[in-house]
Amino acid sequence: MSTEVEDAPKAEEANGAFISSLKRNNTKIRQDRAEAIGEDAEVIYKRSIEDLALRIKKMKREQENMLDLSPHHADSLMVATDFDAVAYTEKDIQLGVDIRNTEIKLEIAKARYKHLFGGQL
Repeated sequence: MSTEVEDAPKAEEANGAFISSLKRNNTKIRQDRAEAIGEDAEVIYKRSIEDLALRIKKMKREQENMLDLSPHHADSLMVATDFDAVAYTEKDIQLGVDIRNTEIKLEIAKARYKHLFGGQL
C-alpha cells in the first residue's frame, strides 16, 4: 500500500524544467549566472594565455629562421650584395621587441588568471 506522499510526483518533476526554473529563488539564480559567467571568462582567459605562448614561440622561430641565409636550398648561399643589413637589423630588433612585449603580456595574463580563478594553468 502506498501513501499519497509516495505517489505524488516531486514538485519539480510535475512542473517541468521551465516552471521550476521560474520558481528558483534569487540566490540560486545569481549562483547560476555567476557560474556561467565565471566558466566563460576562465575559458577565454586560458585560450588567451595559450595564444600568447604560441605567438611567442612563432616569433622566436621566425627570428631563428632569419639566420638561415640560404634562400633556395641548403647548398646555396645568399650573395653578399643581395643582403640588406639594415632591413635585417630592423626586423630582428622589431621581433625582439614584439617577443618581449608579448612575454610581458603573458606574465600579466598568468598572474591575473591565478588571482581571478585561483588555479594553475
